[in-house]
Amino acid sequence: MRKIYNQILDSKSKNQKLLAILLDPDKLDLGSMDALISKINQSPATHIFVGGSSFEGLHLDDIIQRLKEKTELPIVLFPGNPSQISAEADGILFLMLLSGRNPDYLVEHQINSVPILEKTNLEIISTGYILIESGAETAVERVSQTKPLSKTNIDYIAQTAKAGELIGNKIIYLEAGSGAQNAVPLEIIKKVSERISIPLIVGGGIRSKKQIEKAYNAGADLVVIGTAFENDINFFD
Repeated sequence: MRKIYNQILDSKSKNQKLLAILLDPDKLDLGSMDALISKINQSPATHIFVGGSSFEGLHLDDIIQRLKEKTELPIVLFPGNPSQISAEADGILFLMLLSGRNPDYLVEHQINSVPILEKTNLEIISTGYILIESGAETAVERVSQTKPLSKTNIDYIAQTAKAGELIGNKIIYLEAGSGAQNAVPLEIIKKVSERISIPLIVGGGIRSKKQIEKAYNAGADLVVIGTAFENDINFFD
């Protein structure tokens, strides 16, 4: 049953834009989560992503169980490594770091996660993950030990995204990185969206509702907000 992915496909076909709030488990306090979840429920969010580049998986089940007690939104794992997999979630972005050449993030982590995933009912969504230069070294760059693609080489970025689709990825995720100085340039979003036929996620460095709207207009099907919401839970008020 591919409920989450089918809903994303359906929204894309109807040009209905989606929004995910990304929660970093390292920064969550179980004791104060209720207020956070209340704000998420009042926001335009359609999905909750959970994950972080360096999180070691501690209390992940507890965090997701608390989320599921308080919200009806689908909870999708956004893992940096196999330790960040929880059977309590609804789905997982099964990430392949297309922009890097570190074999651990191209295939090794995926192989190591198979025995864990086979014991869950998670909806597994194959996702081509492309890190774009954003003005400063990001956590993804440090942890994966890979370099982002240059934002000036737009044709190569679009070609990389198309390769991901041809490989079999079901979604392409353009990422500027957590805490990025600059969001993914609109011309890159536009070029990639025109080159691929599968859904396009865009995240990193987006700090305003206006930027969200511009990303949608450029071709993003789903926009991810993380740091901006972490810093201000009233972001959508």
